[in-house]
Amino acid sequence: MRISKLIYTATLLTLLGPLSQPTFAQSAQVGKSPWGPQDELGRLNLMTDKSRAAVLSRISGGQVYDLSVEYYMGMPGWFPAGDPRYTFWMTHTPQGTINDDPLNVGKEMNQHVSYSGSAISMYAHTGTHIDALNHFGLNGEIYNGFAADKHLGDRGWNKTGAETIPPLVARGVLIDVPAAQGVEVLPPNFRIGKKEIIHALKQQQLTLAEGDIVLIRTGRMQQYGHTDSYLQDPPGLAMSGAQYLVENGAMVIGGDNLSLEAFPSQVQGNYIPVHTYLLAQHGVPIMELVNLEELASDKIYQFAFIGGSLKLRGADAAPMRPVAIPIR
Repeated sequence: MRISKLIYTATLLTLLGPLSQPTFAQSAQVGKSPWGPQDELGRLNLMTDKSRAAVLSRISGGQVYDLSVEYYMGMPGWFPAGDPRYTFWMTHTPQGTINDDPLNVGKEMNQHVSYSGSAISMYAHTGTHIDALNHFGLNGEIYNGFAADKHLGDRGWNKTGAETIPPLVARGVLIDVPAAQGVEVLPPNFRIGKKEIIHALKQQQLTLAEGDIVLIRTGRMQQYGHTDSYLQDPPGLAMSGAQYLVENGAMVIGGDNLSLEAFPSQVQGNYIPVHTYLLAQHGVPIMELVNLEELASDKIYQFAFIGGSLKLRGADAAPMRPVAIPIR
């Protein structure tokens, strides 16, 4: 057990890299919403009845692609940072119900009616999930200037909690960076910047539009069943890539890796700059551990993205099971 903890601690330190001194941290501030001082949705305001109708009218039928991962004991997660692993246990089993008779219906009834029940425990950022805008902030505030000392209680945030995230229906765009680079999986610590994104979009003959849900493939999902290798030195989005996507209309940005961005940070004074840039400064929700392998295999680069997350009140993330349907 001690050796295992040391391995995962080393993995986390490798992932984050050395922390820089916060020489510039006070200069970066949270963004204020153009949709008003009470806005909790950020760029999700770009999704309208008209935009939803537009993408749904382009559905061409055919295969529906499941973009979620399976949840199972031993799956990858943020346990190197001290967060709980995904845990599953049975609360009722057919034989146990016969022996314990928890509902007081009698042995004969329990032998006739088999009863199974289960429960789970996990960190909110486990498996395919979406980060709420309160997940990361700057200088004690989250997006739109909501301060932690006023809006964070013992039962979570009362602003921008996961329950505020509406069902997502928008054009989805896959940016297959490994394919554009001529590899199956991006090398460890590979940084996906503006140049790599432009190159991939050119290869795919695709342009971005305002309100897109942009999904970045690194290929690391091929290692999802092998927790240690999946977590080790992941490739991810660089600041220049995040800035390019925001400037070109991205409403939501997701990836197939654990933390979307690449580590260690190259921004002095901020160990996780892509997260704070997207969530805290621009109100762009983040999706992680999105399974993009089937889409990439079939070269489906644009699609109707449809997905809803659990309405976890006050939470900073929520699991979701999105699907992609090809569009004309």
